[in-house]
Amino acid sequence: MIFNLLAPLAEDFILFNLFRYLTFRAGAACMTALVLSLMIGPWLIEYLRRTQKGGQPIREDGPESHLLTKKGTPTMGGLLILIALSVSTLLWADLRNGYVWAVLLVTLGFGALGFADDWLKVTKRNTKGVSGRQKLVVQWAVGLAASVWIGFLLPAALDDNVAVPVIKDLLVPLGIVFPVFAAFVMVGASNAVNLTDGLDGLAIVPVMIAAGVFALIAYLVGNRVFADYLQLHFVPGTGELAVFLSALIGAGLGFLWFNAPPAKVFMGDIGSLSIGGALGAVAVATKHEIVLAIVGGLFVVETLSVVIQVFWFKRTGRRVFLMAPLHHHFEKKGWAEPTIVIRFWIIAMVLALVGLSTLKIR
Repeated sequence: MIFNLLAPLAEDFILFNLFRYLTFRAGAACMTALVLSLMIGPWLIEYLRRTQKGGQPIREDGPESHLLTKKGTPTMGGLLILIALSVSTLLWADLRNGYVWAVLLVTLGFGALGFADDWLKVTKRNTKGVSGRQKLVVQWAVGLAASVWIGFLLPAALDDNVAVPVIKDLLVPLGIVFPVFAAFVMVGASNAVNLTDGLDGLAIVPVMIAAGVFALIAYLVGNRVFADYLQLHFVPGTGELAVFLSALIGAGLGFLWFNAPPAKVFMGDIGSLSIGGALGAVAVATKHEIVLAIVGGLFVVETLSVVIQVFWFKRTGRRVFLMAPLHHHFEKKGWAEPTIVIRFWIIAMVLALVGLSTLKIR
């Protein structure tokens, strides 16, 4: 909004020329989201505490320590992220850009689903919420709609292809199957982040790391000069997603201020489903879907641990892990929660560096 209002005035007022620079608006979006989240955070947390009366229901089959250390903590803190992220994006992004609106559709659509799930949990005082089947139906509906939209925005040479990292000229044509693949990326990323969100600060920092990587990717593939130099597929318009992702980093930092151990508020599905879906949508728009699996490898491993556990238990009646997702396995082994969280952060940073290296290795 600020860009659309003030950038046209740059010819008359040289100071307004700043608003034409993507890097300036990305930095401003990050700071705006951070300040907003820090300002409204205490009020929102107090409101959630008063209305939820008992906080997030804790799984009785989960780690025993959670029944003592996390009981009474309010959930739905992801609402703080969504408010700061949405306001900052609308303030600093070019609102004529279709990619921004498509990613916002996924973010807010998945966020609405997460809100319904969290609301049912806190009002019914159980851990079930929206059924798994209903979740998937809504996620696939939103994901397919966004995939078709993004497909119309992409250049004709890329609209139904998947780029393979490292091999510069290889595009895998999917044809009419591409929207299904793209929706799978969004739904998979959404649920992977949701499964990772089990300890204080565990999910939000890897999300911010991935957002930082994809902010750079969006900036590079949206710029003809940098894309040609790095031999990346040029996707005009996607550079504007760097503003959205920078706002996500700022909102994530603000949320982490309150989610740092011991957490004053939990993210809830409203946060994890929405920001995971957002990363998936950005990966589709920038044609770096496979790179997301590398950068977000921590989320992939957490998801695979659940899949392996369920599959093996149904087949043999035995468990591979002491408990799934994987972070609970290490809790059962006696690792302290901060140890697990920080080590997982380190893994996320290493994977981000590996993902970034694919931009240059061609």
